[in-house]
Amino acid sequence: MKILSLLFCFLALTASAADKPYDESANAKQDVKQALATPPNNPVIVVFGANWCPDCLALDKAMKHGTTASLLAKDFKIVKVDVGHFDKNADLAESYGVPLKKGIPTVAVLSPKGEVIYVTKGGELSNARKMSEDGIYQFFKGVVAPAKEKK
Repeated sequence: MKILSLLFCFLALTASAADKPYDESANAKQDVKQALATPPNNPVIVVFGANWCPDCLALDKAMKHGTTASLLAKDFKIVKVDVGHFDKNADLAESYGVPLKKGIPTVAVLSPKGEVIYVTKGGELSNARKMSEDGIYQFFKGVVAPAKEKK
């Protein structure tokens, strides 16, 4: 019985870690810096969000599975940045011109040299739960082409 209990505890911990795509203890600035410095020399999509945010979780799911995942995986690196309750990493968001108060999730796309190529300025992804998988795909498809050109 103890083994079964331990197994359930392990599965619960694993599931809860999988449900939290935003590392709340990460050094976001260092993560972005490392993504920019690590080959291949691809643009970086910085996703600002939080684990409590259903739209952030919906976006994360779309970015990991399906057509959006395959669109992004080949040509981009992705860094997820936890914003807590808008009390963490606000300075990093501001440095890229990302208006967190317009809603999360929000993204900044950086060139391999760290220059801002694109920023969601009007809460474009803040309703990711209500966007279909195709809606999220179409959003990123519109962002990807210009970002690949500036690669």
